[in-house]
Amino acid sequence: MDIYFSPLACSLASRITLYESGQEATFQRVDTKAGRTASGEDYRKINPKGLVPALRTDDGAVLTENAAILQYLADRKPDAGLAPSGFGRYQLQQWLSFIGSELHKTVFTPLLSPTWPAEGKAKAKEDAASRLAYLNDHLTGRDWLLDDFSVADAYLAAVLNWNIAVKLDMTPYPAIQAYQARLAARPAVGKAMAEEFALFQPA
Repeated sequence: MDIYFSPLACSLASRITLYESGQEATFQRVDTKAGRTASGEDYRKINPKGLVPALRTDDGAVLTENAAILQYLADRKPDAGLAPSGFGRYQLQQWLSFIGSELHKTVFTPLLSPTWPAEGKAKAKEDAASRLAYLNDHLTGRDWLLDDFSVADAYLAAVLNWNIAVKLDMTPYPAIQAYQARLAARPAVGKAMAEEFALFQPA
């Protein structure tokens, strides 16, 4: 199984999930600007969208989109408990959707982009307040997004990590700050982040 990633991109969530569940994969680094892997493959032949992550099974089937890949990895090791069944699965999908659409794309993508216009960045910061307040309220009095650590927490760990670069003021959100401290204390999260920080080279 191959995981296609770029250091500290949202594909970090796949690495966290693998380590949390005790699975192994071959990590294939991707230069998304050049559209090539570190081994020289044309990445768009693997994922025509050119984005990470992508997953290629040992049989050659390719899966894209973070939420789908994370659930696939979780379902390969159900004993790890990273994706609940029943109604809990829909709650998991709810949080994966929220992280992807309301934080990743609405807040952090504009703030991280070197070409996004100033008015767009200002709107993203304005949007951040209500979304972070919602997240903070949910995390107040609980450890994780669901009853236990899940792949949604792995995704949120990757997204909140980007605040190192964009520097949103998190002091109004003490529950999120405490949550990030819990994330950092998990061995799998710490290992995954340390590995990708070592590989990261700012543009």
